[in-house]
Amino acid sequence: MDEFFPRRNILEPHKLSSFSLPLILLIILINFTIPSSSLSSFSPADNYLIDCGSSQQTKLSDGRTFKSERDTASLLSSSDDVQISADSTSISAAKALSSSIPSSSLPLFTTLRVFSEESTYSFHISQAGTHFVRLYFFPVPHATYNFTAATFTVTADNYVLLEDFSVSDYATFVYKEYFVNASDRFSLVFKPKKKSFAFINAIEVVSAPDSLVADSATAVFSSGVFNGLFKNYAFQVFYRLNVGGPNLGPENDTLYRTWESDSAYNAFVQGSKSVSVSPKTVKYRENNGELSLTPLIAPNWVYASAQEMQDPVVMEPNFNLTWRFSVDQGFSYLIRMHFCDIVSLALNSLYFNVYINEMIAVSSLDLSSLTGALATAYYRDFVLDSANVTNSSIMVQVGCANLQSGVRNAILNGLEIIKISNSAGSLNGTFTVDGKYKGPGSSALSPMKIVAAVGLGLAVTVMFLLGAVCVRWQRRPQGWEKRKSFSSWLLPLQAGYSSANYWSSRSSSRRSSLFGSRRSKSGYSGYFASSVYFGRVFTLGELQAATQNFDEKAVIGVGGFGKVYLGVLEDGTKLAIKRGNPSSEQGINEFKTEIEMLSKLRHRHLVSLIGFCDEQSEMILVYEYMANGPLRDHLYGSNLPPLSWKQRLEICIGAARGLHYLHTGAAQGIIHRDVKTTNILLDDNFVAKVADFGLSKAAPSLDKTHVSTAVKGSFGYLDPEYFRRQQLTEKSDVYSFGVVLFEALCARTVIDPKLPREQVSLAEWAMHWHRKGMIEKIIDPHIASNINGESLKKFLEAAEKCLTEYGVDRPSMGDVLWNLEYSLQLQEAASMQVEDKSECMIIGMEKQSNGIDSKEGLDFEIADDSSVTVEGSSLFSQMGHFQGR
Repeated sequence: MDEFFPRRNILEPHKLSSFSLPLILLIILINFTIPSSSLSSFSPADNYLIDCGSSQQTKLSDGRTFKSERDTASLLSSSDDVQISADSTSISAAKALSSSIPSSSLPLFTTLRVFSEESTYSFHISQAGTHFVRLYFFPVPHATYNFTAATFTVTADNYVLLEDFSVSDYATFVYKEYFVNASDRFSLVFKPKKKSFAFINAIEVVSAPDSLVADSATAVFSSGVFNGLFKNYAFQVFYRLNVGGPNLGPENDTLYRTWESDSAYNAFVQGSKSVSVSPKTVKYRENNGELSLTPLIAPNWVYASAQEMQDPVVMEPNFNLTWRFSVDQGFSYLIRMHFCDIVSLALNSLYFNVYINEMIAVSSLDLSSLTGALATAYYRDFVLDSANVTNSSIMVQVGCANLQSGVRNAILNGLEIIKISNSAGSLNGTFTVDGKYKGPGSSALSPMKIVAAVGLGLAVTVMFLLGAVCVRWQRRPQGWEKRKSFSSWLLPLQAGYSSANYWSSRSSSRRSSLFGSRRSKSGYSGYFASSVYFGRVFTLGELQAATQNFDEKAVIGVGGFGKVYLGVLEDGTKLAIKRGNPSSEQGINEFKTEIEMLSKLRHRHLVSLIGFCDEQSEMILVYEYMANGPLRDHLYGSNLPPLSWKQRLEICIGAARGLHYLHTGAAQGIIHRDVKTTNILLDDNFVAKVADFGLSKAAPSLDKTHVSTAVKGSFGYLDPEYFRRQQLTEKSDVYSFGVVLFEALCARTVIDPKLPREQVSLAEWAMHWHRKGMIEKIIDPHIASNINGESLKKFLEAAEKCLTEYGVDRPSMGDVLWNLEYSLQLQEAASMQVEDKSECMIIGMEKQSNGIDSKEGLDFEIADDSSVTVEGSSLFSQMGHFQGR
């Protein structure tokens, strides 16, 4: 710890007397060896520590003593179990691959107990409440038992902790930590799968302090609060991080928790900087009058370190520190964030925002106003609903608040991500303790309930329709009665006329802030009156009816702006309806930009904006529906069938055409600024269209080379030159598109912090293998055998040039498009050559069967070299008419 928490030398060495030197050394030794637990002791009422399979008690270096099986035999009801010991070689090998396991815990993995039938540990609980349940697993190599094949379920009273669990690798330590409400007789049951067995190395069942758990937390995306958390659910700790600091073992924590360094999960290492102070400077106070915050919440070592922004003045407010985590889909998560302002020099000078999965969790958080002092511990609990967990990942971000004053910085000291049990009472599946299925579609409705639901739905729909008609009637344009039909004002409104009448004097203050000085004295938005908007202005009632009042079942995506719903109009037209987060002021600029940009743009490879709604403080954008969703879903992270190489080329070409049009086809060039595979959408015919123009910027005029602007974009796709210089050009889109090309080729995420450091960035990893001439090693195996070599060479040439370090050396999107079209034609030509070869072979066989020489009547002979052709063949004819664009 000495190098991580450096201390200032008060006395110079040459001034120390022979008496004072030992004294000073003793003080320093005490200062560094006293764990944070000494600051706040806790004596658990229940403290069961069992070293399973051990014939004697095991004392750990962190001070805990685990009892032997002999001492705890009365707790176990099992008629058939076996004790096994692991050899030291396998333990050492596993330790080398499991750096996150504290060294003090290693002795617990040396022995284990095996169960061939259902077995139960029963614990007497002297004080009801939340308890830690910690389980240790290590599949030791053994002559009789293949522990990597063991499959079993573990339950704790009414909760399923593990369902059909197995450890597939001999060199893997597995440590599971849970919070479970326990009372009276608490049972831990191990149930082997049929023809299998169960095993366990060590068990902890320990009381948790009341101050550790809160029974409520803030709901992400809504302004509500989740109550009854620890009374109604069980929890599993997925991640517990000491952000900005080293790994902390149980010896540094009063409750013997392990805190892992955040380095493996930091998605933007270049933008973050570790900072630390002496743990002694950390203070604990009342947490806003709600809970007594002590080292039991987190040790002072956690609050004494943090990650802050590397260069916040350059990055501007919307550039965020980011951490990414892989989690299980279908579960909600409790996210506890620890803060301690160890970077500010004065109170009320640090304001920052907190985001979870790109949704605002806290806006303009001011720690000093909550704690009343600097260097004072504080934490906040959030619940992320399962519906907002996408692609089996959680992203936590902190970034500067968009304020005119204050320190432009953001910090995070510690982070815990904890899984919440589902409706089945399970933390690992969809079945209850008694084996009942409680997964999707399990709640069957009775006929009466179905009739009632249908009747209610029809009534609500009729009410919405009537409401929409009334709203339209009240807002009917002047002289509507002179028009030819009643539907002339009920049907979609068009152009400046409709917009002007729509923006009524009842516009909200939010709308005022959106259009600012453009609002005219007449009470409507002069913005749309002055720049014609070719689209439909939807009423809120229309969109509520189309989405069944924004039913969660209609959600087809979630982004930083808000959720995207599938809507169906009365005529059956499907729409993608993007609804801004109503609890946040974020996204107003993006809302305006999207309307500005897409109102001017029409192209086959750009997603069309159908209309919008800005009613009752809502910000809603309506697009054409893209049936096959984002390109990324067809590359990885879903069960969709893989795309062929030709399909991927065609999709990349479509996206390139859309970007080329943006850069050169509009009246003034447009820079997209967020090119990525989730913003390339596919229609029902797999035609690619570029989407999401919320971050787009007008390209520089002829007398300028760039646009100076705050850095925005997505990690992994961000142009490094743009990041360094904050100078945006069309070549920033070209760089991002180069990453997309490698993503399409390799079918892996662009940033994967779980991989070794050199593999984290796809762009760097792909270029590494390409320079070595061995790119085939990382190509998606689904397409590797079907790619023509010349087609791949041309494709890689385009991708490599896109990722050139300096923008001036990168090609234009037009040049990239030409290379991709050439690559596609090479692929198609190779395919035709194979088809022609096969056809000729079949013809020859037919002539042989008719007694005709196979060489007679043929214009040419099939050669062994598939690249050789002769003039007059259909293949040569095809290749002789390449089209550049």
